[in-house]
This record gives sequence, C-alpha cells and structure tokens, in this order.
Amino acid sequence: MAVTRRRKQPEDEVQQHPDTKPDEDDDKEEKALKKSKSKNYSCLDNCCWFVGCVCTAWWLLLFLYNAMPASFPQFVTEAITGPMPDPPGVKCLKEGLKVKHPVVFVPGIVTGGLELWEGHQCMDGLFRKRLWGGTFGEVYKRPSCWVQHMSLDNKTGMDPPGIRVRPVSGLVAADYFAPGYFVWAVLIANLARVGYEEKNMYMAAYDWRLSFQNTEVRDQSLSRIKSNIELMVATNGGNKAVVIPHSMGVIYFLHFMKWVEAPAPMGGGGGPDWCAKHIKAVMNIGGPFLGVPKAVAGLFSAEAKDIASARALAPGVLDSDLFQIQTLQHLMRMSRTWDSTMSMIPKGGDTIWGGLDWSPEEGYCPSKRKNGKNVTENESTSQECEATHANYGRMVSFGRDVAEAQSSEIERIEFRGAVKGNSVANHTCRDVWTEYHDMGFGGIKAVAEYKVYTAGEIVDMLEFVAPKMMERGSAHFSFGIAEDLDDPKYEHYKYWSNPLETKLPNAPDMEIYSMYGVGIPTERAYIYKLTPAAECYIPFRIDASAKDKNEDCCLKDGVYTVDGDETVPALSAGFMCAKGWRGKTRFNPSGIKTHIREYDHNPPSNFLEGRGTLSGAHVDIMGNFQLIEDVIRVAAGATGEELGGDQVYTGIFDWSEKINLKL
Repeated sequence: MAVTRRRKQPEDEVQQHPDTKPDEDDDKEEKALKKSKSKNYSCLDNCCWFVGCVCTAWWLLLFLYNAMPASFPQFVTEAITGPMPDPPGVKCLKEGLKVKHPVVFVPGIVTGGLELWEGHQCMDGLFRKRLWGGTFGEVYKRPSCWVQHMSLDNKTGMDPPGIRVRPVSGLVAADYFAPGYFVWAVLIANLARVGYEEKNMYMAAYDWRLSFQNTEVRDQSLSRIKSNIELMVATNGGNKAVVIPHSMGVIYFLHFMKWVEAPAPMGGGGGPDWCAKHIKAVMNIGGPFLGVPKAVAGLFSAEAKDIASARALAPGVLDSDLFQIQTLQHLMRMSRTWDSTMSMIPKGGDTIWGGLDWSPEEGYCPSKRKNGKNVTENESTSQECEATHANYGRMVSFGRDVAEAQSSEIERIEFRGAVKGNSVANHTCRDVWTEYHDMGFGGIKAVAEYKVYTAGEIVDMLEFVAPKMMERGSAHFSFGIAEDLDDPKYEHYKYWSNPLETKLPNAPDMEIYSMYGVGIPTERAYIYKLTPAAECYIPFRIDASAKDKNEDCCLKDGVYTVDGDETVPALSAGFMCAKGWRGKTRFNPSGIKTHIREYDHNPPSNFLEGRGTLSGAHVDIMGNFQLIEDVIRVAAGATGEELGGDQVYTGIFDWSEKINLKL
C-alpha cells in the first residue's frame, strides 16, 4: 500500500498562521484561483454575450423584413404621409402612352462606373472589379494604390503605363452610383412601365475622366454612340431617338453633335444632316452649358462649399497637419489629371458672368424667392441681407473687404508674368505633388495681390497656377465667345463643347430642352484667403469665416450663392435656351425650337420619402416625378408645346436680357 506523504509546510508559514490547517489552505487557494479566473474572463464573456444578442436581433429583424408583405413599407409610409401619387410610368400607362422613340442616356461626370482591366501588383485579384461606383471598397483597403489607378498620365491625359481602367457598359453603368443611391434607375424603371426595355434604351457610357475627343481616340466612345443610335432608329420603325444627357453629359453630347457631322478623321463623317435624320429631341438635365463656378474652386483649391463648411466645423481634419493624411492634396493631384474637369470652367468671360461692378443676377438674394415664385422687396418678410448687393461678377476675391469694395478702391498688382519664387516643396512632397509646389512664395503672393478675379480672368489665373494642367486642357477646350463662327478655326474639336463657339446642327425639326432644378442656393463666387505656410500645403483656401448674420442671405462660409440646383447656377443651365439659341441666331441658324423646364425644389417632408419625388437637386432631380413624366411624354411622341412650353420660376429671361451678346 502506497503511503501518501504530505509536503512539509515551511516553519515560517506555520508560525504566521498557527491556527490554519493545511487542508483548509488548499481549499482557499483553489477557490481564490477560480475566483481570479472568473474575474479575468468576465469582460470577454460580456462582450460575447453582447455580440451574440446583436447578431440574434439582426437576424431576427432581417427575417421579419423578408417575411413581411412587399406592400407593408408603402402602407406605413402612406399611413404617415398620406396616399402616394402614382409613379409617372403608371400614370402615363393609364393614359395609353406607349413606346415610340428609342431613348439614349448620356451620364455626367463621376456618375458612371469604371472598372479595372489592367493594373499594378497592388490591384491583383480585381480584374473587372469596379474602382469607381459601387461600394468603393478599394478606397479604404488600398487608398494610395486606388489614387494611382484612378489618375491619368499628367502629360498625355491618357492611361498611365501598365494601367487600364475602362467604363462599365450597359444600363448598369450609371443606374446606381452606390448601393441605394440612384442616378438613372428611377427613370429607367418608369420608362419600363410603358414598355421600354434594353433594345430601345441605351446607356452611352464613356470614361468621364478623359477629354471628350480622347474618349474617341482611346475607346471609340463617340463612334459607339453613333452606331448605336443608328441601330436603334433602324430597329424601331425609323423613329428618331430622344437623347437625355445629364450634367457634364450635356456638353459631351453637344461635342458629339458636331463630331458626328464633321468629316473624318477628326469627325465621325455622318454628314450635315445626320442629326436631322436620327434625333427627335435632346432633353438636357442639369446642363452646365456655360460652365460652373464650382469647377474653379475645385481646380484652384480642391474645395467647394461643403468642404469649406467641414473645415470650419473641424479645422485640420482635411489638412496635412493631422496624421499627415493630406487628403485634399491627393484629391487635387488626382483630379487635375482628369481633363474633363476643365470642360466646366466658366465660358463666355465677363460678357456672360459679369465684371467687377455688375452681374446678370445682380440684386438676387435667396430670401426673396419663396414657394416657387419671385417676390418683391415689399413682400419679403425676411431680414435684409448684409450682402444683398453682392458682386457676383467677382468670382474669386481675396478678402471680404475686396469682394464688397468699390472697384475704384481696389489696388491690384498684375500677376501675369510675375516671377515665381523658389520651390516651397522638398522631396517629401513628391507623393502629393501639385504645381503649387513649383510656384514658390513669390508666385503665390502674386496671385493673392491681384485681389479679385472675374470670369474673364479665371482662365489666366489657372494658367498661372497650373500651367501643365491648362496646357493639356487648352488643347481640348475653349472658353471664349466666337466673333465669326464661319472662321475655319472653329472646325477644330476644342470648340465643339462650347455653345458660344459652335453652331447647332441643321435640324429644324429637332427640339432642345433645358431641364434643371431651381430653388436651392448654388455656388457663384468665393472669398479666399492665404493659408499659413506649411510643408506640402495648398496655399489658398475659402475663407469660411466670411458670412452674413442672416442664414437666408447669399453669403455663407465664404461662398456667394444664387438660384440653381446646388451645382449648376440657373444662368448656366438656362441662358442658351432662353436667349442664345431662341429663334434663329448665329448659334442656331436652323431655328431649332428650345424649351426651358425649371423644376422648383421641394425637399422631402420626412425620411420615409427618401430623396423626394419633387427634388430639384442636381442628381436627385433624376427621381423627380414631374421631370420623368415630361421625358416619358416626349419619348411617346409629344412636343414641347404639348408639355406646356416654358416652365420658369427664376428670373432667367430677365438675367439673359442683361447679357449683351451678339446674336
């Protein structure tokens, strides 16, 4: 029999605890060990329980969502907001409207998807995956690699070596920009209700980063549009196409109409009557015909109203002083390789946009237009704006005092030809290189000392601060006004997207619509300031501290606003159809009929309405029921007169009359 021997307890422990028995000590040690273990894992246990409860609740809600009747969400919405009107497609179907004219969609900048066909090693496994549009997952996973693949060659404006990013094809190219964020999807769905399908709908997808002519050089995008329109007309009983461009797609298609009739090799060789034979109507949505001031801010400082406001709320988050993220610098470096952005620089100079002491929208204040109508000074009950007499013609001003001063009091030092100083950048800035890093303090100071820039001086200013970018852009775009449209120089493609330097096609039976939202403050002019010198910095910034006390006024966060769709001012979207093309003019020699259709912005009353069915915002207007109904009726054979002619809420005709343009 084995003898169990107990370990002898040290004498000092026995002396300290003379009354404690050995077995009791072992039990206490075991309980203490268990207690310590339970304490160590209690937090983990709680986390596991919490995650488990969240997952269980999530799966339960997901099961209930999939199990509920499809009509339940609509039932809840109608119970809160009242009965919903029939979608435009259903309404038109009840009236007996049917498919007649094939339709062509032309998406704008950034809304079309782009996918990878060839890339560097950091993009392995992403063949034909979307780099733009969709979930944007690659932005978060590999941001520097994504920026590298989304950028174009800084010298040629084409693909960088070893990279091929191409537009997504088909209706899915721009139906949704991101999951749940529609662009063309609502319009497509309503057209489908009256019988349209993919055989008579075509999405003219193209790489929106490229200059318009380079989309043909690299991808033959213009030739594809030509052949697809010809095919759709031939297979739809000879009925002409209704073309529906949106945003930058408007001036892209304007370029196409000149290209398709121009002789090869520069043009498509379709002949002078191609548009007359193949196009019934061009229904332009949110078209920046004369450019947008927002493009100036983007190219000048990689900013806009929203970014300026964000900087005011959280200084440093978007700048290089926080974790050296250098977000805006990377954005500027990438966007300055996209030649298409230069197509939206304001066109027409001071003649269109105004000078130091005048502008077409002079006297406009957001508080003076309420509920879809213009009201007089006596009818307005809001406070008087401090900047009611804003000088909108001063597109960029350095300081609020300069923006509001009499022109005779402004001392300007000429910047053209100024000697640029030594480089302010060192080798650490190469990853976020912009042309500001080659200007030096001398060049930066020269820009600021000129004080104020009108639209006629903006191009010169951009050529000074970004000469390499503008050298590429000037080869593809022009921003002036033609004196003689019969001059042979205007046969070059660089003029084709500028409505002030080109003629509409000889197609008297064709109609042109300008359809855009109004009633939303839209960027028109900016107050800038110099930023403190720092490494790898952008030296100019919108002065977000410049604002009026009354929030309804036109100056907020350093940005003067006018009426428009939040992106395109009404002046840019409506002038050509209000005056430049109205009747027979030198820009419209065949007298193509033009119609203005403004849609007054009515935001959703609650979150259940989503982005609203009466929105006038630049992208949300694509879900505007009234606009969609107008499109369906024209596609079914209606004319502009049958829609009711012009529908105007702004002072576009009055503003147009102030513009002294030779017609």
